[in-house]
Amino acid sequence: MKNFTKDSLIKKGKTFNRNFVNCLSGYKSLNLIGSINTENGETNLAPFSQVFHIGANPPTVGVLFRPHSVERHTLENILQNGCFTLNHVTEDFYKKAHQCSARWAKSEFEATGLEEEYLNDFKAPFVKLSPLKIACVLKDEITLEVNDTVLIIASIEEVWVDANTVEEDGFIALDKVGSLTVSGLDSYHSTNKLERLPYAKPFKKAE
Repeated sequence: MKNFTKDSLIKKGKTFNRNFVNCLSGYKSLNLIGSINTENGETNLAPFSQVFHIGANPPTVGVLFRPHSVERHTLENILQNGCFTLNHVTEDFYKKAHQCSARWAKSEFEATGLEEEYLNDFKAPFVKLSPLKIACVLKDEITLEVNDTVLIIASIEEVWVDANTVEEDGFIALDKVGSLTVSGLDSYHSTNKLERLPYAKPFKKAE
């Protein structure tokens, strides 16, 4: 195995370092975050792989944003109106989802042809094609001292998902949903479930 030290990674240069380190945590979730500027009505759509579970009671998620040293339309919209949506991505539209990361001069919905959807009067747009949609409300904002990354903590207010993908114990079969994952910054992956294992207990084999 090849050994990489922190110093050797830095010497490799920005591009290598960025790609390498972004792969280290393994496969990550992929969401399109939908938001809207309430002052001018312009919508925004951006792909994020830094969305993670914080708690189940109450339902809470976290989202990491790069330092707010330049314009971050998604972050600014969330701080402005306190609402945003999470939308899972499938093989049907992952290339359009990827294009949402470009610096468009207009709404990413309009630029990529992805259709907006508004549900239950929630004040942020969903992606109509997405098979799993989540309505989120801002609860906290924390700037991390280590690198000025911004952590947004939000409550999950509503979820829309095909009832046939939700098992009796609440487990969502994401392989049936068709949710894609991402590694690094630009590598998209479909998934195949191996199996669900029982709750782990000491001296009991996982069968």
